[in-house]
Amino acid sequence: DGETVCALFVAALSHHGRPLELNNERSKNAPIWRRFGGLSPREQITRIGALVREWFPAAFDPGAPLLPCAPAFQHMFLGLVNWADWIGSNEVWFCYEDQPRDDYFQSAQRRAAAAIDALRLDVAAQRKSLEGVPAFDTLFDIPRSPGPNAIQRAVRDTPLDERLVIVESETGSGKTEAALWRFARMYAEGRVDGVYFALPTRAAAVQIHRRVREFIARLLPAQHRPPVVLAVPGYEPGDDAGGGLPTYTPWWEGRHSSDRPWAAESPKRFLAAQIAVGTVDQAMMGALQVKNAHMRAACLARNLLVVDEVHASDAYMSIVLEALLDAHAGAGGYALLMSATLGSAARQRWLHHGQRAGRETPPFDDALRAPYPAVSTPSGLAGAGENNQAKTVRVEAVARMDDLDDTARRALEAARAGAKVLVVRNTVRHAVRTQQALEAAAGPDDAGLLFTVEGVRTLHHGRFAAVDRKALDTRVEELLGKDRTKRGGLVVVGTQTLEQSLDIDADLLITDLCPVDVLLQRIGRLHRHSRGDRPAGYGAPRCVVLTPPDNDLAPLLTSRENANGLGPHGGVYEDLRILEATRRLIAEHTEWRIPEMNRKLVEEATHPEALKDVVQEKGDEWQTHGLRIEGGDIGDRLTARGVTIKRDKSFFEENRDVAFLSSDEKIRTRLGDDRIDVALDPPQPSPFGTGWIEKLAVSVRWLEGAEAPESVAPTPVERGFELADGERSFRYDRLGLRRG
Repeated sequence: DGETVCALFVAALSHHGRPLELNNERSKNAPIWRRFGGLSPREQITRIGALVREWFPAAFDPGAPLLPCAPAFQHMFLGLVNWADWIGSNEVWFCYEDQPRDDYFQSAQRRAAAAIDALRLDVAAQRKSLEGVPAFDTLFDIPRSPGPNAIQRAVRDTPLDERLVIVESETGSGKTEAALWRFARMYAEGRVDGVYFALPTRAAAVQIHRRVREFIARLLPAQHRPPVVLAVPGYEPGDDAGGGLPTYTPWWEGRHSSDRPWAAESPKRFLAAQIAVGTVDQAMMGALQVKNAHMRAACLARNLLVVDEVHASDAYMSIVLEALLDAHAGAGGYALLMSATLGSAARQRWLHHGQRAGRETPPFDDALRAPYPAVSTPSGLAGAGENNQAKTVRVEAVARMDDLDDTARRALEAARAGAKVLVVRNTVRHAVRTQQALEAAAGPDDAGLLFTVEGVRTLHHGRFAAVDRKALDTRVEELLGKDRTKRGGLVVVGTQTLEQSLDIDADLLITDLCPVDVLLQRIGRLHRHSRGDRPAGYGAPRCVVLTPPDNDLAPLLTSRENANGLGPHGGVYEDLRILEATRRLIAEHTEWRIPEMNRKLVEEATHPEALKDVVQEKGDEWQTHGLRIEGGDIGDRLTARGVTIKRDKSFFEENRDVAFLSSDEKIRTRLGDDRIDVALDPPQPSPFGTGWIEKLAVSVRWLEGAEAPESVAPTPVERGFELADGERSFRYDRLGLRRG
């Protein structure tokens, strides 16, 4: 009855990246319907109709199969047309034609072939150059490794036809190599054409990008080697991301840059890369109602989607990721999720995303018996065995979370003894104050014990400009990485930016109380590698957990004072039930055997039955708190469902359900991620002398309802600058951006 073709036609008309709304009561736009030169619109439409029958005879074959009517197909079709339109706007390949030509289609086919070749979308020759998958030791240069370890072998043995695989193993056990090895085998068999590695932070993406580049260099010969795109806005691609295309000017975008691949020129095109490493946010935008989302999902469909550290996702992000996985799997895509600390409730949710059945959390006792490390698929869970990197960590709770001087003293004492010390605070505010207390406590002989970039004392957190953040990441890895050369003690203060995917190794960890899965992630940066140069007294890993005064979390139910990210007023880890369960685990177990105890620790602090026990023991206030947390999660999930693409709705029959929100709506991949970029006019020098700062990301909350300025004129101060907007002022210097 024409509904299918009408829906696909609407999708085609939406090729600029935003679904067309049919019933938006637009007025007629008569001025655009006019003769172009001497051409008659009616005659040319008739002419085009005849040519189309010649160009696409199969479309008019009465015996041909019907067009797919599934709404999900319409959505992927829109993504493909959006992608093709963007490529087709390159005037180097498709020069502007101002007169109709009967032979245009033959010319366009030749040009399209050139574009496909230049963009490496046809990987047949590339795949043919791969004569079998190289051995594990050839693909990965792992010192003292006799071959793949237990988790890597378990991933290898998982059937390649499994659409979703979850890999659970301790931090530093080689999950990244396991995922890449699986990709190589899937690519060789033609199941996928590429891979997108989705990381939780920009710093993690930059680090993994280097490792993926090394892997691709070992997998494919130079003449068939694709660039590995760093899909992180504001970060320059690696050396292999050159080979750009000739200059062109699309009419809706800026200019093409000739020094990088087409897919790397704009965040909107990152997922068009064959091999890319970036943040999970870039992938999640393929599921949200944002412009070019359908193109992102269509580009991703041919690649293996690898998501690292899925445990870090909150309720809102989980729903968005589930929507992405549903779209990806629905198009025949493959995904691999990795985690060091995934609870049974989360595992069941991921394994059965998009379904009602099978999502139920296993009973507590059954959850405890689940093996770890393990590989899970919808078909079942299989234990992998340990990876020969067990460690016993001494964990100690110190009820002095608010005592900055005590924290500084502990860190300096260890550093003076030669230890590399990592101090992780839950908020930027506490991290900055800790850094200031550390500097105040340091004596003349302690100058070499404090973290510096280009000789300037600083700390590590997310409120630095991109140019400085890159310098911070590089410096942290130089001083605390596996191949570090600096001897002697050192103290590095930071926030959660230090805990995820960075290959850093500390002798002592001092950390704020946080949920147990996050705590295990932080502990993963403690004695990460086998070393023979540990200082006396630090040969065994030790973790000091800073807790509230008297180890009492109850005041955090109502108080904002010194919350430090904890509880309903802390803004970071709101669920005090999990925090209380974590605190109890620290009190009960002074030694944590990793990975042997990982499953027990995570389940006893995150399983619904364990949380129920906490609130029953603590009383009514805690019961109310638990209900509010669960209600907030429900609200976040509803919010996420309201902004994800409805791929089960037709572009024609249910058009209003698939039309996006107003272009003025700001849809974010993470709730609370409300920063906006403010341009600096003129740009300012970095406090570390590493470059020029052209813009800063400022929290909308800091503007207190005021409209954000497009640009501001900074006032230079010593090693930094200040920004003023009415009654509000901000300072940027060696300690990052903070309110004045």
